[in-house]
Amino acid sequence: MKRVFVNGYGSIGSRIAQFIADDQDIEVAGIGKHSPDEKVTDAISRGFKVYVPKNKVASFKNFNISGTIEDIISDCDLVIDASPGGAGYANKKTLYEPKNTRAIFQGGEKITGEESVAQLIFNSRVNYEKTFDRQFVMQGSCNVTGMGRIIQPLKEKYGKKIKRLDAILIRRWADLEDSKTEVKDSIEWSHKPHHDEDVKSYMGADTPLFIRAFKVPTRQMHVHSMDIRFDGSAPNAAEIISIYKNEYGVATLYSAKGTKDIRDYAESIKFSFKDTNMIHLHADLIEVQDDVVKLTYSDDQTGIVVPENHLLMQAMLFKRKKEDAFRHTEELFHMAEKKRMLEEHFRRQ
Repeated sequence: MKRVFVNGYGSIGSRIAQFIADDQDIEVAGIGKHSPDEKVTDAISRGFKVYVPKNKVASFKNFNISGTIEDIISDCDLVIDASPGGAGYANKKTLYEPKNTRAIFQGGEKITGEESVAQLIFNSRVNYEKTFDRQFVMQGSCNVTGMGRIIQPLKEKYGKKIKRLDAILIRRWADLEDSKTEVKDSIEWSHKPHHDEDVKSYMGADTPLFIRAFKVPTRQMHVHSMDIRFDGSAPNAAEIISIYKNEYGVATLYSAKGTKDIRDYAESIKFSFKDTNMIHLHADLIEVQDDVVKLTYSDDQTGIVVPENHLLMQAMLFKRKKEDAFRHTEELFHMAEKKRMLEEHFRRQ
């Protein structure tokens, strides 16, 4: 059995900790908290031991903490760093490197420049085996993860016939549980979205991908609008849909009215955290015009990276065969059943 420490208990960390706690091959050594708030009580109530930075112990005097982060990570096989974006690099330099600890970082970090946390972004659909002997790996953000699930099957099917991929990312403003971030009445844009560079880092620098990103006032998922330009006539909609029929983590929907529609259904059938953990290909919005296929799909924001973290954890800790890792993740996340239920509910009318 391997010991895993989850450093951070926000939108991602709380999800990861609760899912991997059911993995019989893993012992959750504890979770790291950096702020004395209600999340500490929540973690303890769920049976997790809470560890805090050595220099902040006094701030947690009203909580039953189990020790310091500095001490616990020395006794763990892997840390899943789920701290706020940018804090992962500081943790790498002050905690993980000095103690020679292996770590997984989340998508708010960087893989280039002076504050790089790793040289590799993980995407289970593309580079599972390449993580086996790495000390540090970054799990791609939800948008970056989702694009891998959509683009890689297209790349395998059509290869060089794809001349160009133009994607518009319509991003949610804040996560459902994020009460601290104000959802402004404004649409904002990114001048240099990191997603382009991140996707190309694991899919290849020659990937003809061009991205624009906008942030809109919602907490209900992301939506991507992608135009795929082919060398010659584009395939028809039915052929595109068939590519994703058996694709892990991609559900094909016909009658969803919007992202909240999907989220409300997930809540009604008691999906954990209201998450679907997958991409939703909106088949009724697919258009084909001459050499272009126009796709629209929604991305389950934070939820989509949680099973990815579990797959990455298996690769780094156990070097499991890819098919065995997916089978084990399925035992915890029930992705096939979720896909079946979503596709049945949002079937063609």
